[in-house]
Amino acid sequence: MSFQGWPAEALEFYEGLEADNTKDYWTSHKDVYERCVREPMAALLEELAGTHGEGKIFRPNRDIRFSADKSPYKTHIGAVLEGGGYVQLSADGLGAGTGCYQMTPEQLARYRESVADEKPGKALESLVAKLAQADIEIMSHDRLKSAPRGYPKDHPRIELLRAKNLAAWRQWPVEPWLGTPEAKKRVLEFLKATRPLNKWLSDYVNP
Repeated sequence: MSFQGWPAEALEFYEGLEADNTKDYWTSHKDVYERCVREPMAALLEELAGTHGEGKIFRPNRDIRFSADKSPYKTHIGAVLEGGGYVQLSADGLGAGTGCYQMTPEQLARYRESVADEKPGKALESLVAKLAQADIEIMSHDRLKSAPRGYPKDHPRIELLRAKNLAAWRQWPVEPWLGTPEAKKRVLEFLKATRPLNKWLSDYVNP
């Protein structure tokens, strides 16, 4: 089965799940999930495997053991690529991401040293600016309120130094092309554009 995009039923499925996140809804619509949501994602991953590594689709149910939110199902489908990259579909549209979502203490120390160092630090700053021009967001879901210990508060790259992880993200709203092979082209363009960022992280954070 070749990737042909996601049909409108996939988005309608998640719209319904957002409104009724229950086992009854899931059970009665599971065939729609399998056919309209999961199968297209599996087809996309299969086509990307040759250049970006094998893909893995995350399970649809949430781990609610330690969460205040007890809704049992994720309102999106997400998949990770072995060679680096993440793809997500929800009622809001298509998303793609890559980077370091979590850093060990050793990785974080190397990251900060590299950001503070003139040559790699300026290189990262330039990469971030270039990605922003391409409508790719550089995000960190965990940031310090001030400068990390040992670094000046007025450092020229203080915003990057405050980050405890670094990832690139692109979100596309729902458009007609989402139901066509064009969706694969958008993901590939994102992965190509973010390749220099991943190389920087590989060189300086994950040697």
